[in-house]
Amino acid sequence: MKPLAERLRPKTLDDYVGQKHLVGSDAVLRKAIASGNIPSMIFWGPPGVGKTTLASIMSQQMDRKFFTLSAVHSGVKDVRETIAKAENNRFFDQRMPILFIDEIHRFSKSQQDSLLGAVEKGTVTLIGATTENPSFEVISALLSRCQVYVLKHLEESDLIQLLNKAIVQDEYLKDRKISINETDAIIRFSGGDARKLLNLLEIVINAHSKEEEITIDDKTVINILQDNILLYDKGGEQHYDMVSAFIKSIRGSDPNAAVYYLARMLNGGEDIKFIARRLIISASEDIGLANPNALLLAQSTFQAINVIGMPEARILLSQCAIYLANSPKSNASYLAINQAMRLVKETGNLPVPLSVRNAPTSLMKKLDYGKDYKYSHDFPGNFTQQEFLPQKISKKKFYEPGNNPSENNMRARLKAWWKNWYSY
Repeated sequence: MKPLAERLRPKTLDDYVGQKHLVGSDAVLRKAIASGNIPSMIFWGPPGVGKTTLASIMSQQMDRKFFTLSAVHSGVKDVRETIAKAENNRFFDQRMPILFIDEIHRFSKSQQDSLLGAVEKGTVTLIGATTENPSFEVISALLSRCQVYVLKHLEESDLIQLLNKAIVQDEYLKDRKISINETDAIIRFSGGDARKLLNLLEIVINAHSKEEEITIDDKTVINILQDNILLYDKGGEQHYDMVSAFIKSIRGSDPNAAVYYLARMLNGGEDIKFIARRLIISASEDIGLANPNALLLAQSTFQAINVIGMPEARILLSQCAIYLANSPKSNASYLAINQAMRLVKETGNLPVPLSVRNAPTSLMKKLDYGKDYKYSHDFPGNFTQQEFLPQKISKKKFYEPGNNPSENNMRARLKAWWKNWYSY
């Protein structure tokens, strides 16, 4: 018997749940499908929101041949063989086949390069699916030839709709006595993943005999699924919980907890590049100018793991996580840019002072662009006080140094330079 999630996989857009911004009435993909002309595209979104299903529906509704590859199991040879099959298909059918590649972010540069010719010549319409930002994971040459569509987390109402659809329409469940009284627990366990939601529903139902009346409520769900709470699912809620605990352990200067959560993620098969990117963010957001070397080490770690790979990459990640956890902490840069961006939204495009504007033409010089600008290097200590901010926000301070040795030195230097101009 096929799993419930597979049995309920929708065949048409009208049966498809969620993503109304893409497939709802008059939405962009529905119009494209109706026109019979779709571009190559990348579906970017979290697991279990219907990326594979949507690609399959598109091929069926447009009556196009559908080829599929998984980036986890396919190499350059598989890509070339599939493209050759697609080319042969076009001799008999003028409709351009669709090539769907799941987890396209896992393809290497050479694998992605092997797709370019087929996409450029129109041999196939490429649909790639990814849970990672395609700007980082898809080569620019391929990305420029694809339209990126963002698929969103399913709403709670979408997930409840799926549950009700399962017990009413599924060929095996519709004849059983099942009622749904509460949904909070099962939705929380699913982490917003529709496929996981249906798998969990099937587990709960299969824990009862076929003749038994089944009431789905929070207590029943928790009792049956409690053994799964500690499992790490890199595509579900535990993925976010674990990385949150990892970063908060670093922020809280606990190297022991940081290494523990790192081990949990690695043991669960987490993408090492995802972990390394989080370390880079932490190095700037939580440590920043208290220890500028932290960012350098985090960036070096990211580059190194791409060369080394697993299992040795675990050592590099551990070294970086421990270093960050042991570093002095400051979020001063993070707070400064947030405050500045809030003010920009409030005040709009304030005029730049004439003195610090560029004056590349004689007309601009006549308009006083650059007039009265003081070249810092002409003054003792390479510094002199002058206004750089728009007049409306003159002397507005955004950066407040943190209380650590590195930024205490910065505070003393800024105070000596600016005196009463800024209150350091």
